[in-house]
Amino acid sequence: MIVDQEVVGSSPTSRPTNLMKITPCLLVTALLLCWIAVPVSAQTADKKPQPKTEDTKSTDPDPAEVQRRAFAISMITSLADEARSYNDLAVRPRVLARAADTLWNSDRDAALVLFRRAWEAAEKGDAQEVTIKTKDTPPMVIGLRRISGRDLRFEVLSLIARHDKALADELLGKLEEASKRESETTKPDSGSRSNDGWFTSEAETKRLQLARKLLEDGQVERALQFAEPLLNQVSSNSIAFLSALRTKRQQVADDRYAVMLTRAELDPSSDANTVSGLSSYAFTPGMYVTFSTVGGARWTQPEETVAPPDLSPALRNKFLRVAGSILLRPLPPPDQDFTSSGRTGKYMVLKRLLPIFEQYAPDIASGLRPQLTLLSNDPANKVLPEDHPLMNQGVRQETPGERLDKLQDRLDRARNTRERDTILSDMALTLADQGNAQAQDLADKIDDAARRIQVRQHVDLTLVQLTIRKKDAREAARLARTGQLSHTQRSWAYIQVARLLMDSQRQQAFEFLEQAADEARRVEGDGPERSFLLTGVARQFIATDTARAWEIMGEVVKFVNVAQGYNVELARLSFAMFTGAGFRHANIGGEEFGLSGMFPLLAKNDFHRSVDLAKSFKNEAARATATLAIARSVLENK
Repeated sequence: MIVDQEVVGSSPTSRPTNLMKITPCLLVTALLLCWIAVPVSAQTADKKPQPKTEDTKSTDPDPAEVQRRAFAISMITSLADEARSYNDLAVRPRVLARAADTLWNSDRDAALVLFRRAWEAAEKGDAQEVTIKTKDTPPMVIGLRRISGRDLRFEVLSLIARHDKALADELLGKLEEASKRESETTKPDSGSRSNDGWFTSEAETKRLQLARKLLEDGQVERALQFAEPLLNQVSSNSIAFLSALRTKRQQVADDRYAVMLTRAELDPSSDANTVSGLSSYAFTPGMYVTFSTVGGARWTQPEETVAPPDLSPALRNKFLRVAGSILLRPLPPPDQDFTSSGRTGKYMVLKRLLPIFEQYAPDIASGLRPQLTLLSNDPANKVLPEDHPLMNQGVRQETPGERLDKLQDRLDRARNTRERDTILSDMALTLADQGNAQAQDLADKIDDAARRIQVRQHVDLTLVQLTIRKKDAREAARLARTGQLSHTQRSWAYIQVARLLMDSQRQQAFEFLEQAADEARRVEGDGPERSFLLTGVARQFIATDTARAWEIMGEVVKFVNVAQGYNVELARLSFAMFTGAGFRHANIGGEEFGLSGMFPLLAKNDFHRSVDLAKSFKNEAARATATLAIARSVLENK
């Protein structure tokens, strides 16, 4: 304040003295102005490096994680070395291929070596038919397994194709060369009738099955690359692939189907079975039917009813036009008819598909009726009755009431007890699919005791499955308690009830899980069902009571170690029975019942303990599956 007074009150004679007093202030101001004028880059250049923030630190690799990954890779390589000495020729290629699949993103060169070893092991295993030939396997089952193309080589190829198309093509090429050599040594007769859409070469079957597997895995483009060479011919596998493709890429599938129709129309060897196969894509996806020269039938049947695809009118009309042109080809003399269907098979195809033509193309139907009349004059052609389920399924839209009325009419005309039991079975299963409890009463009227028990189990299991889908835990629990289910089926039902109750009524859910475990322990024999079910119980406990989950997994190890013929590939259980419309399957299970789904959760809870538990399996396949599941969970950070 004194300085201010001096400045204000200064006289001209005292100016120099006053300038000296204000100079510090001016200097400060000037320096501030100069600092402001300095470029920002010059300021930042002089700044000292700042210490790392928490975000910066988090990008550094976690030493513990690095160590776990290295340990996981060493587990895989050790397991692959061990697998080469396995006595089980089916387990060896599976373990080698899955080890390669798990190792792929970490060491591709090593994975490729393992894939080639897996293929060599698969060739050896398939040569000895280790997956299908046992002392109790019926010859028919062995034959069907061979035709399906699903063997050890297919399992290895399905994993290779996920990663390396060139290697998969190379191995498929070897199969194609082998198939060609075999066909040259066993040339078919000029009158061969095998071209009915079922008998394709082993390499072709595997290629299309492989494409289907890639579709299921979501690799649509890669699946198309594998299937493309074979989409110019009508077969059960090519049509099944297109039907599956349509659920993911509708327009692409429809375009390929249109090309297939054009090729079929131009092919002089196309016959009634070709038309029947093409109709599967258009009207009965999942159900592929062909007929033999004597009226016998071969067919696939979807596990669940699939609605007909909503084809564009143009594409549907193209099918009808192509199908009509093939079916209207002149009939050759009987002794010169070398088609796969023959005259009898053509009669059956016409009889089955005529309602479709009558509905959508009456003009074509009017041209087909004279052929049907001509062929019907031969009494031998009337092999299947008109109301046979195979003749109606998918091509005649029946209400549930109409279906039951027909069954009742057949029941009234049943000639013997066996025929009556078959019709009662079909009626009971039809009602069960509708969720109608009267199905139980019909099943109980079946005379044959063994069949009665089988049908009643299927009925009760179907009713339980329907209530679980509706998330009706109370009704599902009632049916599980009172239904005539096996211990396996009842254990599975209790697990599903517990799953529905876990969030809202945890204590009650725990009680159902304990009941499920008790039912699993009651399963007789040394099969895989007990360990399968107990794994499902442990899976439900892992998030809420880890101590109990570990206890039950200890039981799983004990049951696996004493099981005879333990199948680690088991992802679900299937209960099959033969009905008037063919085989019916009731399936339960899924990934949550398998070791490969359980061990990543155990590893997340306690890594080292899960490794020790995996080592405690005496069964080579189980030990390998658990070990690979742990390693994969580390390498994929699951």
